[in-house]
Amino acid sequence: MTSSELWSHATAERYDAEEAELSSTAALGPTLAFLAEIAGDGRALEFAIGTGRVGVPLRERGVPVVGIELSEHMAAVLRRKIDEDTLPVAIGDMATTVVPGEFSLVYLVYNTITNLLTQDEQVECFRNAARHLRPGGRFVIELGVPPLRFLPPGQTAVPFDVSAEHLGFDTFDLVEQILVSHHFTRDGDAGHYRRGTSRHRYAWPAELDLMARIAGLELERRVADWHGAPFTQDSAKHISVWRKPV
Repeated sequence: MTSSELWSHATAERYDAEEAELSSTAALGPTLAFLAEIAGDGRALEFAIGTGRVGVPLRERGVPVVGIELSEHMAAVLRRKIDEDTLPVAIGDMATTVVPGEFSLVYLVYNTITNLLTQDEQVECFRNAARHLRPGGRFVIELGVPPLRFLPPGQTAVPFDVSAEHLGFDTFDLVEQILVSHHFTRDGDAGHYRRGTSRHRYAWPAELDLMARIAGLELERRVADWHGAPFTQDSAKHISVWRKPV
């Protein structure tokens, strides 16, 4: 049983509207180009495919995509966009669920590996990726770098969005490597705000590299964004690519 928190019906129904900016052509273009190039003429498997924000347009670019998704509610939203024969989705967790066939690309976007709340489960996620990859195939993760440099001594919270429509901040348990994202989102025109929280296990790039080695994968490259900018000590996130040896 995975430790991931399960997305509810209400959250799934709101998800696309709340993430509309990240779903625009301008925002998704570099992501799709990056993933399509790696997939080549092979198939792609998306762990935690959600409502298909990335998987559906990647399929529309001609890359055969299969998804794994824990939340039936999120998968139901995806199914309104595309049929099962065109984009199959297996309901289950990304650490243990197995789908048929081999893939040239397995990928996780938008910090989703942090939904697995233990190190053991994150290691199993890497092993599951390796299990599905053909020799020479690649595992791609998009993940934020923990913003612990912004924590003054004695404080445990870092804001990431402050606007009229949304207040978001993360609180950190530095011992367990758990962060909790807190969201206060404007709900309608009456001045009411909806509160939501979600738990995540953050991991450093070096820790992920060790997980990859345990799974038999080798780091091929690491960049700061989907455009391929160099990854530096000041980068807010990374796109990492590990390769399964031939």
